[in-house]
Amino acid sequence: MIVLVTDFGAVDPYVGQMHAAIRSRVDTPVIDLLHDMPAYDVRRGAYFVDALQHGFPRGTVFVCVVDPGVGGDRAPVMMKADGKWYVGPDNGLFNIVERRASRVETFQIDWRPEHLSASFHGRDLFAPVAAGLSIGTLPQCTPRPLTETSAWPDELPEIIYIDHYGNAMTGIRADALVARAVVRVRGHRLERGTTFSASPAGEPFWYRNSLDLVEIALREASAADVLGLEIGDRIEVTGSLLGGES
Repeated sequence: MIVLVTDFGAVDPYVGQMHAAIRSRVDTPVIDLLHDMPAYDVRRGAYFVDALQHGFPRGTVFVCVVDPGVGGDRAPVMMKADGKWYVGPDNGLFNIVERRASRVETFQIDWRPEHLSASFHGRDLFAPVAAGLSIGTLPQCTPRPLTETSAWPDELPEIIYIDHYGNAMTGIRADALVARAVVRVRGHRLERGTTFSASPAGEPFWYRNSLDLVEIALREASAADVLGLEIGDRIEVTGSLLGGES
């Protein structure tokens, strides 16, 4: 299968154009996993891409596009990590997946289509490459390492995404925290909850979400609205398995 993860939004024509570029070449199923990644936000997107890829089988091809440098000098790349392919820009978006994978191969994509828009490599370059990979066809490419990102931590103590319920996902894996850990954000102190139904109404909490990330939530209400949370807000943790405060 081919899985699309972008910051394109769902109301513009871009996602449909990517589907057309893929389906005009192959019959591989295409899944729209997420199209409201934080716009232009490669750093936070890198942690989110790693969280999203878990649970998909080997052989899945991810097309991930958060690409503010499209048309510039960043290279198009494809990466095979633990049996899954990732296609997109070499701007750091795949670096957390690479760091956490057991086996990785990375390539610069040298193939170019007859027509390549300066502003839409998702449709013209990444989608056709993903279509080929889904049936075992590699484009012309050159092995090369991904461009290194500087000083990105193993766990990102920030809010990286807010869903339509107002739940705020962080870039911290839940396994990095002990059960009694206390999370602080914007002056609020949060203890761990297990489920929404077990949490008192009106009392915000953190919990392990379905992506195994630390998420801040509020029963039957928007934690983002009530606590005033925004993407990028810093998270402080007492009780991290990685040591003291994080």
